[in-house]
Amino acid sequence: MEEETDTRKINNSFLRDHNYATEADIISTVEFNPSGELLATGDKGGRVVVFQREQGTKSEPQKRGEYNVYSTFQSHDPEFDYLKSLEVEEKINKIRWLPQQNSAYFLLSTNDKTVKLWKIRERDRRPEGYNLKDEDGRIRHPSTITSLRVPVLQNSDLMVEATARRVFSNAHTYHINSISVNSDLQTYISTDDLRVNLWNLEITDQSFNIVDIKPCNMEDLTEVITAAEFHPQQCNTLAYSSSRGSVRLCDMRKQALCDTHCKFFDEPEDPSTRSFFSEIISSISDIKFSHSGRFLMTRDYLTVKVWDLNMETRPVQTYQVHDYLRGKLCSLYENDCIFDKFECVWNGSDSVIMTGSYNNFFRMFDRNTKKDVTLEASRENSKPRAILQPRKVCVGGKRRKDEVTVDSLDFSKKILHSTWHPQENIIAVAASNNLYIFQDKVT
Repeated sequence: MEEETDTRKINNSFLRDHNYATEADIISTVEFNPSGELLATGDKGGRVVVFQREQGTKSEPQKRGEYNVYSTFQSHDPEFDYLKSLEVEEKINKIRWLPQQNSAYFLLSTNDKTVKLWKIRERDRRPEGYNLKDEDGRIRHPSTITSLRVPVLQNSDLMVEATARRVFSNAHTYHINSISVNSDLQTYISTDDLRVNLWNLEITDQSFNIVDIKPCNMEDLTEVITAAEFHPQQCNTLAYSSSRGSVRLCDMRKQALCDTHCKFFDEPEDPSTRSFFSEIISSISDIKFSHSGRFLMTRDYLTVKVWDLNMETRPVQTYQVHDYLRGKLCSLYENDCIFDKFECVWNGSDSVIMTGSYNNFFRMFDRNTKKDVTLEASRENSKPRAILQPRKVCVGGKRRKDEVTVDSLDFSKKILHSTWHPQENIIAVAASNNLYIFQDKVT
């Protein structure tokens, strides 16, 4: 997986697995930090697991690509909204890292209603010699204190602490589907089905509503917001996608409420291909700005599209992820798979894009060579350091030995969440309760 995406050189370096997995163990989000040294996952049980990359040595350079557990903490707990008589799940919907400013790390995590800012830091010293507490932490009676001591810091075993520094709540009526940190490093947005709120990272009791598409009469509602993201360089620019397959680009300098967009990206549908499922499969499940800020990538049910921010009329590139499913939309509708929300990611140089599919397949598209490949993340063919072999789906005719038929695809196995190392060719994909990390072959 070099710049030309030679997928024959991709090998598996790590596998996280639970032998007795429960619904709470299913991974719901995965994200590298800006340096790529840390990788965070969130699951349906409200837990965040942070992995740290091994440094490696001259004698064992292959360990450089391995990630081991660094910290685990409970980010969210189940709650109950007494005003609406609704349970609020603890499931982590999104995780976003903040750029590192000092020795500590900061990340935002959110469930359906509440965003939290977490601080993760290492501690290898502890204070000892308190006057009012004994060595076990119990409060001493004043009559037993006969002299004053100066507390000192003593060396101790290395500990990794995760503490919630901010809790941003009570701002969303509907479920939060995305969060995005601004390039000014002072603000971020949280998005639900009908609104986008702008927060200051230092202020928890106040947010500004910058997008509101809720109509006066809910019967007039024709679309909902599915995702939103800040531009990577321009702190005043953000984009949000809709269930109608369109993307709106907003400039916060223009007005405080960004209900009117400055650019509108939408590809007209071909009337000859319209069907009962057209509106469902056109809904955008994820959007990502390129690292350069020039392009915007969108993922709908069947395709990935790359838009040039300077051209609104049509995408510059369209990639078919699993077009062979077009004839199975009826059964996918019946088992609710048609509503699955797949994510998409860029590589560090914006030359390759990746997104997930069914049967634990994930797809890669090289924008320069126009080549694409299908790979599989599974325990059967992904032993540690095993080289991944491309997979093919047989659409019609005689099936070859190494091909998989459309009817044999397992729709309960799906790659919804994935992330790409910001500088290197290392990817992480989540398949149910398993986390797979793949990298270039270490020579």
